[in-house]
Amino acid sequence: MHIAILTFDGFNELDSLIALGILNRIRRPDWRVSLCCPGPEVTSMNGVTVRAQSLLEEACKADAVIVGSGLRTREVVADELLMTRLALDPSRQLIAAQCSGTLVLARLGLLGKVPACTDLTTKPWVQEAGVQVLNQPFHAQGNVATAGGCLASAYIAGWLLVRLEGLEAAASALHYVAPVGEKEAYVDNAMRNIAPYLAGI
Repeated sequence: MHIAILTFDGFNELDSLIALGILNRIRRPDWRVSLCCPGPEVTSMNGVTVRAQSLLEEACKADAVIVGSGLRTREVVADELLMTRLALDPSRQLIAAQCSGTLVLARLGLLGKVPACTDLTTKPWVQEAGVQVLNQPFHAQGNVATAGGCLASAYIAGWLLVRLEGLEAAASALHYVAPVGEKEAYVDNAMRNIAPYLAGI
């Protein structure tokens, strides 16, 4: 099982690393979560440089993909060569986008007429791409999910865990990272946001 978190230069640390931490609560030899980058390393919006754990081509073969956000997402979607490296397929992959990552999904034609979530800064650009933007933190339809707001990355991680490992595994991972004294309330809130998009799955 490989979950690739697409991480570009100018990436938002919260969006990529919160999901990475939560998803890595699954401890199994065949479970792999990687920061997936266009080159050997990328530098965040706040100057944190990380080494790639996988490259974009591996995302095309991954079981699940999270498209992270960042300051340079409009440059990413304008880079034709870069975009051709992203042959994502929701018929065989779970695909999620965080904040400005939603713009990448729109550019790849993966949203169609489905409404989506994004952050407030990216909202007008996603709307310009012809996508209806919802005023909520999380939305999913079929194998594609979007989230808006840095801390909504926990909802993406929870959704992926429910889909891949079941409700108990998702609740356990979210419970681990939740604030002490608020754990049950935190997990309940996360599940309230995720549950409506699990019916029939």
